[in-house]
Amino acid sequence: MRNVAQQLRLLQQSFDAFDEAAAARLGLNRTDLRCLDLVLGAGQWAGGERAGGEGPGGEGPAGELSAGELSAALKLSPAATTTVIDRLERAGLVTRSRDAANRRRVLVTATDAARAAEAEVYLPVGAAGAEALSRYDEDQLATILDFLQAARQVQEGQVARLGADSG
Repeated sequence: MRNVAQQLRLLQQSFDAFDEAAAARLGLNRTDLRCLDLVLGAGQWAGGERAGGEGPGGEGPAGELSAGELSAALKLSPAATTTVIDRLERAGLVTRSRDAANRRRVLVTATDAARAAEAEVYLPVGAAGAEALSRYDEDQLATILDFLQAARQVQEGQVARLGADSG
């Protein structure tokens, strides 16, 4: 168990180092990178965040996020979220538009430049990960998936605990 805990700590440190390097490569700060990652991932993930092509609140189609969804996901005020979107828009990585059905709602979409950055920075990670996982059979992959889901639930619970403790 101790070796697993040590490897998890090292894995978290490697994720942190990668995020720092990715942000530096793209000329972004870490908050802006988190926002860009959310926009790039819009509509791609199942399991609650954007299952069925809907936003976290079922508010929009796949491929875009509202400023409100970003604010909630980033845990930032609307004003701070607007500042992040402004910086990403100036960098040419996102566009914003008004929702045709609700003109008060701002939609944020990744640009082709953001998709190119994703291809340069993130797709090689996915390919290397797939290669590393190719040595496992289906039963082993199911166990790995179960562990990852459990670890994520633990982390989310601890985030909630820390948030409750500080309130």
